Amino acid sequence: MTNVLDNPVWAALTHDQKRFADVRARAARFQPEVSPFAAVADPADRGAWADLAALTGPGEIVLVPTAPDDTPPGWELVGGGVGVQLTGERLVAAPDPEAVLLTEADIPEMLDLVARTQPGPFAPRTRELGTYLGLRREGKLVAMAGERVRPPGWTEISAVCTDPSYRGQGFAARLVRAVAAGVRERGETPFLHAAGTNTSAIRLYLAMGFEHRRDINFHAYRPQAEQVARGRSRS
Repeated sequence: MTNVLDNPVWAALTHDQKRFADVRARAARFQPEVSPFAAVADPADRGAWADLAALTGPGEIVLVPTAPDDTPPGWELVGGGVGVQLTGERLVAAPDPEAVLLTEADIPEMLDLVARTQPGPFAPRTRELGTYLGLRREGKLVAMAGERVRPPGWTEISAVCTDPSYRGQGFAARLVRAVAAGVRERGETPFLHAAGTNTSAIRLYLAMGFEHRRDINFHAYRPQAEQVARGRSRS
């Protein structure tokens, strides 16, 4: 049986996170205000990419993990790159007494912190995907981490970021362990992704006990108009 981590977004959107999904036959995407991530059931299936084009629409961009090395016909590669997938079976998880649960009221601060630190895609409704924890100093949100993609049995830790003025104090590691503690309480296993160029973060995660599972493409695509029309003409 194929491991769900081989195609984590597809597994999540067709199982535990269906309520956040737009699905068409062999393609699925998170609702745009939730996340830009999308997936196809089989990256080698051209028909699945036509289905995804129908979900995406002209001029719109989606981010596809597990993308093929070659750009699918009818699509334009506009960004992204190679990342790593790390699993946390050996991670030592622990609650953090200072970590606060971030709620809808905290979204403006969360978006501001993400804009200043660029940990990866984070949309206005991303917080709804799972638990997000933060650390505050003098009332200001200075670090956070949370849960994003949830294929069966696993939870991705994401949006790990720290205000530049507060880096070097171990906040990221503390929050990752705290989020992982909640994941473990549900009987699930934490995993995460990092850009291949983010060597400092990768070193931190490996030192914490995460293990490299594989390299993974994260490509941003925009469908050509003809591909959108072809996808929408399919029954």
